[in-house]
Amino acid sequence: MNKENIKINENANMSSSSSLIEAKAIVKNLRITPRKVRLIIDLIRGKNIKKAFSILNNVNKLGTNDVFKVVKSAFHNAINKKMNSDKLYIHSIFASDGVKMKRFMPRAKGSSSSKIKRTSNVTVIIKEK
Repeated sequence: MNKENIKINENANMSSSSSLIEAKAIVKNLRITPRKVRLIIDLIRGKNIKKAFSILNNVNKLGTNDVFKVVKSAFHNAINKKMNSDKLYIHSIFASDGVKMKRFMPRAKGSSSSKIKRTSNVTVIIKEK
């Protein structure tokens, strides 16, 4: 009985592993704040890859070109993994905080105030439907 259960579980793992193929691309220390990047990536989350490209081509925001490059890189990674390009969609995309650069700005009476220049890390995961 135990051997049969093990065989069934092995077959289940093999079938699920073939459907778990994913392509991934990460960009680190992108010189745009994560809040601004999240406005862009919320537009394309869960969309078909071709529709995502067309959305990114028509959005007029600061980080659109950088997000387009990351999605394009993940798309080409998927093609290299022999995934069907017609069935690809953006499974998950998120922006997290990167390195924060601290700079100082001179102020009156010899004092200074700090400025925090934020960066973001963008991760794209593409799967087949």
